[in-house]
Amino acid sequence: MGGLLWTIIVILVILWLIGWIGFHLASWIWILLVIAVILVIVNLLTGRGARL
Repeated sequence: MGGLLWTIIVILVILWLIGWIGFHLASWIWILLVIAVILVIVNLLTGRGARL
């Protein structure tokens, strides 16, 4: 019974770590996306953007 309990604990810790890492990666992706959008807007407003 003790081995089963440790197996469940290890699985839960691994799932928690995956969720924690995924949450932090997602927040970094959103920050990078916002920075990219701001840079595109600044380039368009200053006239240095790509001409279509």
